[in-house]
Amino acid sequence: MSDDLVAEAVTLGLGGRTVLDRVTASFRKGELVAIVGPNGAGKSSLLSCLAGLRRPDSGRIALAGAIVTEIPARKRARAMAFLAQTPEIAWDVDVRTFVGLGRTPHTGAFGPSAEDAAAIDEAIATTGMADFAARPITRLSGGERARALIARALAGQTDWLLADEPLTGLDPGHALDAVDLFRRLAHERSKGVIVTLHDLTLAARFADRVLLLDRGHLVADGPPAKALTPQALAMAYGVRTRTHAGAAGPLIEILRRAD
Repeated sequence: MSDDLVAEAVTLGLGGRTVLDRVTASFRKGELVAIVGPNGAGKSSLLSCLAGLRRPDSGRIALAGAIVTEIPARKRARAMAFLAQTPEIAWDVDVRTFVGLGRTPHTGAFGPSAEDAAAIDEAIATTGMADFAARPITRLSGGERARALIARALAGQTDWLLADEPLTGLDPGHALDAVDLFRRLAHERSKGVIVTLHDLTLAARFADRVLLLDRGHLVADGPPAKALTPQALAMAYGVRTRTHAGAAGPLIEILRRAD
């Protein structure tokens, strides 16, 4: 049986409006997928449905053939890490303790193991947070906190990582580092990585596939060059664009409002 994550004709209504309208897409491990679209397009709603945090009104989402909302929460947490867009951090604990929360689904009755400690150390090192490990999480800058949140997600060592606007609060350099990390997690560790992004150029440069949403509809799904066409972007965003072949990869320039 395939271990893909599959959405079939997913429809969801919130606040009296349809935020997802019969969205169908499949996701594979070893692939970085960016979900893009204007505000209100349904990006976060789709991601929360994929993570099993929200049940669609109709359609189905399955992981390895099992309906995600029917997978026991602890088992699902061992398979998927979800990084929320605006997570609340209420504990004044040090970064290492905070990152360790990502091991909760794995921790046994006798407390953290040596394997847990190794996973935490690796997550901290991978995100460049070693110098901050002893610092209280509430005293980090926005960018540092964002990296700590990514480290917490990585500590779970899940097969899937779903991140909602994970670049929020990161300066350009750290944003590049983060999206490059997501790509390496997909390609080098065979994780399935799905992120929602606002930055079209980063999506074009780093994603293997792009899903473009507009008002709850999936209007494009494919490699960046095929999904982020001027025609598709004009339809979704109402702007005219031009793509340049830069030295570091494609650059999507916003020219003006579409006529």
